[in-house]
Parts: sequence; structure tokens; C-alpha cells
Amino acid sequence: MSTGTLHIVATPIGNLADASPRAIEALAQADLIACEDTRTSRTLLARHGIAARVVPLHAHNERAASERLLGALRAGKNVSLISDAGTPAISDPGALLVAAAHREGIRVVPVPGPSAALAAYSASGFAADRFLFVGFLPAARSARRKALAALETACPVIIYEAPHRVLETVGDLCERFGGARELLLARELTKKFEELARLPLADAGAWLLAQPHRQQGELVLVLGPDSTPRAPERVEGERVLGILLKELPASDAARLAARISGLPRAELYALALGKKSKDAG
Repeated sequence: MSTGTLHIVATPIGNLADASPRAIEALAQADLIACEDTRTSRTLLARHGIAARVVPLHAHNERAASERLLGALRAGKNVSLISDAGTPAISDPGALLVAAAHREGIRVVPVPGPSAALAAYSASGFAADRFLFVGFLPAARSARRKALAALETACPVIIYEAPHRVLETVGDLCERFGGARELLLARELTKKFEELARLPLADAGAWLLAQPHRQQGELVLVLGPDSTPRAPERVEGERVLGILLKELPASDAARLAARISGLPRAELYALALGKKSKDAG
């Protein structure tokens, strides 16, 4: 018996009219549909009269659910993987199942479509030949600051953020990268109350506070690229720091790099912590 096919199906991020004919066909022909939240997904399925069996696959059951779905695929069943919104396995569960399917030689077929990250980036107007997608930053402020210190931001950076943390995150971005850097705030993309604002980081907090609803709903932040050329002493200081970090703790490396380069020790220490955190991850 031949194995089934695993379809990775992108679904609307808000406006149900964004479901592609190919996505609907893949869902309609599936024997099983793996959903992040079956209640959320049934709204889309009901709209198109799709009655396939739905099974939950979320952050809390991903490993066990993936094993069961692999069994169905081995038995010749076709499975469609969807998330609550957008493209599965991008800051959402699903990667374990996809990786396991590849290992077993099961056919994996992407059905591309909506993505909140790409929708926001396309509407940002930040011209660049590449971008960095980081998804959700750490929830704890100290960990988030370390993550921001480690970011390479010569190119635009796409960030997902929860509404109850967005004001803090915007403040951390402003503190780390300066108020002149531009930011696109995109909330409720493709939905009735969609709002986009591109403005300097220094003004982003005031924009969020101007209307209570702006700290609600789904949010995507796109940090504009760093257009300021780095001074030679900064380039040299970061190079020296990188060498010292291979042999010394972060505090000692930052102290010596500051003495050699003349850059502020505190700034080099934050950069050192970010590099250490990135290497550990």
C-alpha cells in the first residue's frame, strides 16, 4: 500500500475570502485535517462545506498527535495540516510532523497562501534584498532585551507580538535601536479593523496609546533597516569582542574590548550577552 500525502495548507489570517481554490481543494480531499484549534478551523471548513474529520495538533500535544497522524499517513490516508491562521509551522505547531514525514519518505506538499509576516513586510515599504523573521520575542523583559541585543539589523526585522506586551516591546526597540529608526505597526491584518502605521520608533508608543483598541488583536512589527553606516571604531570593537568571547566570560571580554576600542563597556557587555545567548541557542 502506498503512503498518503501531507499537505501544508495556508489559510486566511482574517478575511475568509483569502482562501485559495487550491487550499479549499486540498482540505476537501483530505481524510484528516490537523488543526491548531478545531473550533477555530471549523468556521472556515463550514463556509466551504468541508466535512473531513478534524484532529487537534497544538503546542501541548504536538509530539503525540504527530505520531498518530504519521500512522494515518503510513496507512495511505491524506492529511492536511493547518494552523489557526496563516501558514502552518511558522511560529505555530507543525514542524515536528513535517520533519517526521520527510524522514519516512512521505510526500510533503506545500499549498502556499496567506502569511501575516509577509503581508506586513509587503506593506512596509522597506526596500531591501533580504529580511530577518524572528517571530515572537521572549516574554520576559530581560530575555527580550538580550534577544534584541543579538539581532543583526542591517536588514528589516519582522516580529510577532502579543497585544499585552506590544507597548513594552516598542519601548525596548526604541531604547536599543534609537528613536529615529522607522517601524511599521500592523494590527488585525485583513480584518475589519485593520490598521497600519509606519512611523519613527520614538512615536510608536504614543500611537499605541492614542486609541485603546490599538493594543488589542494580532500585531506584526516590522523594524526598518539600519541605514546608518557603522564607524570604523565600532567595527573594530565588535571584532575584538568576538575574539575575546572565545576565551573569556562576557564581562571580562567587554571590559578588555572597551579598553582597546574606546567603546562604552556597557554597550559592549550588552552585545556580548546577546552573542552568548545566540550561541547557546
